[in-house]
Amino acid sequence: MTLPANLFADIATSATQEQFSELLRRPGLRIERIVSTGQCSPPDFWYDQEDGEWVLLVAGEAGLRFADEPDAHHLKPGDFVDIAPHRRHRVEWTAPDQPTIWLAVHYTSE
Repeated sequence: MTLPANLFADIATSATQEQFSELLRRPGLRIERIVSTGQCSPPDFWYDQEDGEWVLLVAGEAGLRFADEPDAHHLKPGDFVDIAPHRRHRVEWTAPDQPTIWLAVHYTSE
């Protein structure tokens, strides 16, 4: 029997590094919680991932930018986006005054 877990448990309210917690892993699927406290992608860095990623902003705020678009998308709680494999993207900013909680679903596209 699997006991319930809570997405909001053990959230750091201020940290120098983002928190990554794997919630579930199955063949072709990985779900993780990411907690940001003001972190962003390094200058000139772009994620370029092999797998697709569906991401939901659960709490806080963030700026998510794609290399093929001039401006960042301002994400608020409830906003989600499906990022295709190899679509270059970066986190421009996250809220510095509150935890930004992401739910990221990484999947292989077949």
